[in-house]
Amino acid sequence: MSYGADARELYEALGWYEGMEPYEKIVVPWLDRAQGGYRAWLATAAEDGSWRTEKGAEPDEQKLVWELYALHRVSDQLLLTFQPPSNEPGSPDPRPLFSEREYLNVFTSLGMTSFEDGDAFDPFLHEIVEVEQADDPHAPIEITEILWPGLMLGQLLFNRAGVRIRAGIKHAQRGVADRSPLYWTFRRRHRPTVDLSQGWGSNSQWRTDFRLDYRTPAGDRLNVAGDRPIDGNADLHPDHPENLSPEERLLTPCDRRELLRHRCLLRAPEAADALAGSPAWERDLMPFDWRLPNSEV
Repeated sequence: MSYGADARELYEALGWYEGMEPYEKIVVPWLDRAQGGYRAWLATAAEDGSWRTEKGAEPDEQKLVWELYALHRVSDQLLLTFQPPSNEPGSPDPRPLFSEREYLNVFTSLGMTSFEDGDAFDPFLHEIVEVEQADDPHAPIEITEILWPGLMLGQLLFNRAGVRIRAGIKHAQRGVADRSPLYWTFRRRHRPTVDLSQGWGSNSQWRTDFRLDYRTPAGDRLNVAGDRPIDGNADLHPDHPENLSPEERLLTPCDRRELLRHRCLLRAPEAADALAGSPAWERDLMPFDWRLPNSEV
């Protein structure tokens, strides 16, 4: 079924555009096509529940999870301009340049709502971009600046707000919490990223699931994509050692829980020396099917 627009089209058009008005020339016409059917289709995912499990709905529901992933790649590209530069060769170019207002207009026009929520750090809502190391190693994480706003689609988290924080090294380590690989993410300017599209061909990469995190009245639901009775998938979570690689078993249960919640490691692992024997161990971690029981979320 066609919904009048698709996010891959927008992503590729922005990548090809070399002019000075990407919002007016590329985004506005695309948003015009996206109103109506496309926006209503996205809204299907706004609440955790039957849209993922109804008998007979699977093909369209899978396409929606893929479409949310493609739309998130648009967000990743537009957010580069709000991120600190990298000293690494080949770091992504922060173009096209959008203002914060233009960035928000893209997604609020699709039914999303923005938030900043800078009072207290919450890994569900906030992505750590830079760490200022506090003198007290036990100082809790506190937000010092919001670099970009977050976005919700109803109960569904679409994108976390980017924040600078101050914290003791026992809670977040500078150089790890802000520079280690960020999982479930396609692109950041200042740090490596890992998602399941990487390494696939030009078409196959777009068959990547978007991570579904919901904030509901009953509590948070993390990474629920694929956790469907019709698939018969087990309710995997990072404390089942039979489901973990040798490198993942070297992480402590606390490390694994934090990686699932924060989408990155917060400190150098206790087993850093053992892990050093596998130079690519961070990129070889596969937390994409990890689950936590609802009582532990």
